[in-house]
Amino acid sequence: MSALVRIEVNGRAVEVPAGASVAAAVASVAPHFRRSRSGQPRAPLCGMGVCFECRVRIDGVEHQRACLVPAREGMQVVCDD
Repeated sequence: MSALVRIEVNGRAVEVPAGASVAAAVASVAPHFRRSRSGQPRAPLCGMGVCFECRVRIDGVEHQRACLVPAREGMQVVCDD
């Protein structure tokens, strides 16, 4: 069994396998990652950092592409901010 990493997404504890992306953790608890300027819900399209639809705030740093960042123990992730 692989080790689990615990992070918080919008204040909610989430456990994902070690090596999983932040996007995988967010997708398990949030219906969308952010909203467009017009208010439409947005979620990842490409999964490889090209579309920028998975931007979140990680440990206070805004506009991080969740699909490219591996989940680390204790991370604080905020979506739709």
